[in-house]
Amino acid sequence: MYEQQRARRPGGRSARVGAEVHQAVTDLIGERGYGNFTVGEVAARAGVADSSIYRRWGNLETLLTDVALTRLNAQSPMPDTGSLVGDLRTYAAQVAREITGPDGPAVLHLAVALSSSGQQGLRAGEALRAERTRQLQSMLDRARERGEDAPDAFAVLDHILAPMYIRVLFGMGPLTPDYVDGLVDRLL
Repeated sequence: MYEQQRARRPGGRSARVGAEVHQAVTDLIGERGYGNFTVGEVAARAGVADSSIYRRWGNLETLLTDVALTRLNAQSPMPDTGSLVGDLRTYAAQVAREITGPDGPAVLHLAVALSSSGQQGLRAGEALRAERTRQLQSMLDRARERGEDAPDAFAVLDHILAPMYIRVLFGMGPLTPDYVDGLVDRLL
């Protein structure tokens, strides 16, 4: 009977636990910053056993990477508007909303911190960048298939994402629609 109930609840408890753990990580990063909490504290905040976190994610850096990627993919999916300028403007606006939203700075600090936190952190940060670069590349490849002249993924990172991240990380002013569109225009 129990297995039948489980089969009818796709996601069910597992999805709920994952969401609670992700929110606990985001909250702790926002409150304490990266590196100032343990798996045990995440587990306590999420109301799960720390063994559940280790079983599912293996270590804190893998969990942190999963949190960052899940947030990015949910809040800034790769658009397909039919034109490169439309895709880039839509994507840049999504990223701007995400990184200036309530959890945005915490996730941004997480992505930066992963890059400087030992070998596991370096691998986790690289996995995060590689996945996001792969996603950007798919958008750019679609543009090329339509016959558009598209930059490479690193140019998007350098000319659109990096300036927005720097502004948010250092409190250098708002990410207005005109500013964000201007970044896309200068790249193209």
